[in-house]
Amino acid sequence: LFVAIDDFSRELYADILPDKTQHSAACFLTSTVARCPYQIDYAYSDNGKEFKGTDTHAFIKACRQHGVGQKFTRVNRPQTNGKAERVIRTLMDMWHSKIHFKDSADRHIQLLRFINFYNTVKPHKSLNNATPYEILNTYFNQPLCKQL
Repeated sequence: LFVAIDDFSRELYADILPDKTQHSAACFLTSTVARCPYQIDYAYSDNGKEFKGTDTHAFIKACRQHGVGQKFTRVNRPQTNGKAERVIRTLMDMWHSKIHFKDSADRHIQLLRFINFYNTVKPHKSLNNATPYEILNTYFNQPLCKQL
């Protein structure tokens, strides 16, 4: 399971990939960039080998290709990536442990349903009980500043 969460709106992106390799991480990043309607400035991740390596590392190459910088948590300090850790806990509590999946295809469908619920229905305390969708909708529908 790979997750990405927008720091501003808490919008969630997630996908189930076959393994936890640099290639799967690169595929997830590329997919997230394609679906995301705004610029992703940084990928903030733990120090796993799927995210760190040499210049030929698939995830590092994908970051460069999409203009995404990289930042890493402090070693052995997962709380420095608290938003992602919290959303993973929410995923496990509200999705994974509550639903009996018929098969891997059903698990994927249920994940997509949960992401939709999380982004458009579930109020978030950290957003004053708004949803990520409401935060982004408000942000993108602000009148542009007038030129002086």
